[in-house]
Amino acid sequence: MRLPALRKHIMINIWATLRARFGDAAPTDAGGVSPPDAWERMAKRGVVRRFRDDPLPGALIDTLCALALSSPTKSDLQQRDILIVEDTAIRARINELLADQDWIPTAPHFLVFLGNNRRQRQVHEWREKPFANDHLDAFFNASVDAGIALGAFIAAAEAAGVGCCPVSVIRDHAAEVSTLLGLPDHIFPVCGLGLGWPQRDGWTSLRLPLTHTVHRDRFNEAGLRDAVDAYDQRRHGVAPYRTQRDVDRFGTAGFYGWSEDKARQYAEPQRTDWGAFVKRKGFKLE
Repeated sequence: MRLPALRKHIMINIWATLRARFGDAAPTDAGGVSPPDAWERMAKRGVVRRFRDDPLPGALIDTLCALALSSPTKSDLQQRDILIVEDTAIRARINELLADQDWIPTAPHFLVFLGNNRRQRQVHEWREKPFANDHLDAFFNASVDAGIALGAFIAAAEAAGVGCCPVSVIRDHAAEVSTLLGLPDHIFPVCGLGLGWPQRDGWTSLRLPLTHTVHRDRFNEAGLRDAVDAYDQRRHGVAPYRTQRDVDRFGTAGFYGWSEDKARQYAEPQRTDWGAFVKRKGFKLE
């Protein structure tokens, strides 16, 4: 396919892909800006949980880490690190802890993205300056920095054909994971990431309509319930849930959509010890 034809293909596909993901209110052009190749990848991206056996080159992972850590960071404080799990015993224990995610042991590589507020405190000690911001913002800044780096890593990896799946459930075992990985005070796991060469393309899941997730000037949730109901129906028509959560507790729903699934998911307490863990790591959350 010649370059002009390829460009036309990308321009057509990106708008069709966004419309399929978000519905009819998705944009249909970029105001005269020609879509770069990366936009098509981002528009259709999907999570990958099935990988080929062959590992990624170590130099590729190192490069992806460098690209991820080139991302924005609050006030240049750089409060995020990436830990590559290579020790077989550590990896085996993480696999056990996350055993309800059956795909994790099959991922050739596993990384943990860390919030690191320790280094900033060390700098204060070394330069003999008071650490005057020992409150919730210290924890929050490190968390956001790690999240930004995670997003940048995924974007860089997928541009190279690498499949990725974030793993928030690692925080269900934050204390043991911290011990396994030797994390001192003021350093904590934000998210795991399984990655490798994908067996197949990731599934492009539908998203809530942009009319209710992109706001202008003031937050507006008028008509939100109707929009969620319509989204439930649209998503069900494309990819209905195969099973229903917690049927013993909630029964079998006649119609089981996204909102029912998420309501059931968060009707079960999760990570109720997270705040206590963060405080044990030395953070003040006031």
